[in-house]
Amino acid sequence: MSKGRLRQTLSNWANNEDQHARDLQQEYADAGVTPIAEAPDRELLRLRGTLRTVTLRPRGGVPALEAELFDGTDVVTVVWLGRRRIAGITPGRSLQVQGRIGRHDGTRTIYNPRYELIP
Repeated sequence: MSKGRLRQTLSNWANNEDQHARDLQQEYADAGVTPIAEAPDRELLRLRGTLRTVTLRPRGGVPALEAELFDGTDVVTVVWLGRRRIAGITPGRSLQVQGRIGRHDGTRTIYNPRYELIP
């Protein structure tokens, strides 16, 4: 693949990602939830987004299901302690969570949130 063609392919990919982020922002803004980028730490809030990744990552010897929630503005890590899997929690799934954002190793994280799967 030539440099020009590679550059064009990367540019198209970046533009598609930007458009996807704008679409998500609009979709979740209409739902009346707080955008992740504007969500304050340590306050009870509701967020909506799409799960980008879901991994099993033990914390302190305890199983923990960890997911990355993206709403087009920013990302927050959602962690369910003591869980190896949750039915319906898969990459690409839309989800609404309720909880408090804290920081763990500099990453914005919500532990054991209430959640609702969005069709």
